[in-house]
Amino acid sequence: MGKVAVITDSNCGFTKEKAESLGFFFLPMPFHINNKTYLDGINLTQEQFYKLQGEGADIMTSQPSPESIMQMWDNLLKEYDEIVHIPMSSGLSGSCQTAIMLSNDKPYRDRVFVVNNKRISSTLAQSAIDAVELAKRGWNAVQIKQILEQTCHDSTIYITLDTLKYLKKGGRITPAAAALGTILRLKPVLQIQGDKLDAYAKARTVKQAKMIMLEAVKKDIVDRLGGDLSGNSYWFSVIHTQNLAGAEEFKKEVEDQFPGQDILVDHLSLSVACHIGPGALAITCTKKLDYDQTPPQL
Repeated sequence: MGKVAVITDSNCGFTKEKAESLGFFFLPMPFHINNKTYLDGINLTQEQFYKLQGEGADIMTSQPSPESIMQMWDNLLKEYDEIVHIPMSSGLSGSCQTAIMLSNDKPYRDRVFVVNNKRISSTLAQSAIDAVELAKRGWNAVQIKQILEQTCHDSTIYITLDTLKYLKKGGRITPAAAALGTILRLKPVLQIQGDKLDAYAKARTVKQAKMIMLEAVKKDIVDRLGGDLSGNSYWFSVIHTQNLAGAEEFKKEVEDQFPGQDILVDHLSLSVACHIGPGALAITCTKKLDYDQTPPQL
């Protein structure tokens, strides 16, 4: 039985230390801030990021260089037989396509398997956790890739924003729409379903926005994720952008609506935070993978 290494990038929202404590490897995403390059979780902390963002810094996301990816693969292949590499959603970044292209060349072909998992933030982290557990149970890299891609849509994310400033700055809404929304004190609710960050609804208060998100998750569970609102069938997380107090309060509301479920509180990945700014709250729901199922026959 070959040894399988699991890699994901810092878009999982975890720190390098937390990722490694859970058994997977961490590829930092680059950020170009005021013409200087930073690596998420290496020389760019959450606190530094929001300080620079609040000061009006020019922030652009990027993808890891081919050299940094291949260097990580080369190092791991000295110890491991195979690698499962799980980048952020292919619809949100070109990093997945880059990794797939690199994996098709020697010496990585048939040893490195890139998963187009269509996830980000804590849902991406859960995919890495699942991959580690399946590897421990004897699944090979091809089998892990297959099940993660089969279940890639078994998750959902809803986000409500505290400000429209950064959507306006990034050109995702017009200045007129941002100004009107600010005057009306609108709290937009966004969704991430696989490949896209899209508008979902508008609320007048944070309380209303949270209720919209909770009802949307319930609807997704019924319509897409298996329909079981009882039992311990899902991983939930409340994620935020520099809003821990709000996240802890929202966690209690999620617990009330979904008793008995596992709920994590953590940071939303910086690659999303750069587009929406501080103060945001989000809820994610991921259907639990059956670790005891028979591996697919290849």
